[in-house]
Amino acid sequence: MIVNERAINALVIAGLVGLPLWALVMDEPFTITLVTRAVILALAAAGLNIILGFGGMVSFGHAVFFGIGGYTMGILAYHAQTYTALDLGAFTTGGTKSMPLIWLAAMGLSAIVALFIGLLSLRTSGVYFIMITLAFGQMFYYFAISWAQYGGEDGLSIYVRNDFPGLNTLQPIQFFAICFALLCIVLFVKARLTASPFGLALNAARQSGARVETAGLSPLRLKLLAFVISGAITGLAGALFADLNRFVSPSMFSWQLSGELIVLIIIGGVGRLMGPVIGACVYVALEHVLGGITEFWHVYLGLILLSIVLFARGGLIGLLTGKEGAHV
Repeated sequence: MIVNERAINALVIAGLVGLPLWALVMDEPFTITLVTRAVILALAAAGLNIILGFGGMVSFGHAVFFGIGGYTMGILAYHAQTYTALDLGAFTTGGTKSMPLIWLAAMGLSAIVALFIGLLSLRTSGVYFIMITLAFGQMFYYFAISWAQYGGEDGLSIYVRNDFPGLNTLQPIQFFAICFALLCIVLFVKARLTASPFGLALNAARQSGARVETAGLSPLRLKLLAFVISGAITGLAGALFADLNRFVSPSMFSWQLSGELIVLIIIGGVGRLMGPVIGACVYVALEHVLGGITEFWHVYLGLILLSIVLFARGGLIGLLTGKEGAHV
């Protein structure tokens, strides 16, 4: 049966809203937390999908920005809750527990690092691009392990969830509402971005960089801008993930996390607007249901991924719509 993609998108959004509301009525806060985790992972994967689905760049180091977002939140909140000064060289701050300020810091720092990594990585392509992004990811991972001031290998715990004006973020449903609203904003911006002249040019650069150059555009600049935007969004997701768990650790920089984000996109559909969201929901559901049965639940995830790669090249959305190609 062929299903309209817009109907699938609407159904997914309705499910993300309906399930937490049902859990609230049934007094199941853990279910709300599970959905929140899926939303945050979807946000991170949506950031990666900008360069993977529309720019054709396979990054195995995107966890760098996820980790930067997480540690930005952790460090700022740590200094705020311990009333200690954070020395940034040019100035000193006491940290902050304000979510909007933390998000801005996480996105800004992630964007700066993405600019630096992109300038070096985008001079390569194919497997070389994969390996250099992986190398950056490992560099940040081992730096975090050796950063004893903020927990080193043991990570850093945050005892109080950060604040958002007018809301009680300790309430699972209210924290979910914040994360869901940010996901909707990012999806809207992403949809507008990919339909804009920049998005069309980026897609053209993915298919044929030489033709884009003949039109007077620079494929490198297009991909670099996409890389920076992607990094900033993933950094935002990292800050939210750290706030959800009230804990940051070097594992947020791991190449396994980068691989998981790619898996989420493949499951839902590469280049699809809601592909990362569906992939994140499926992943979290499998982790929760099968993880309670066996610790080897990744075997089943691998079988699902293998089936999608072999028989549903457009992901679950492509399977339902009967279209393999990306569509927004």
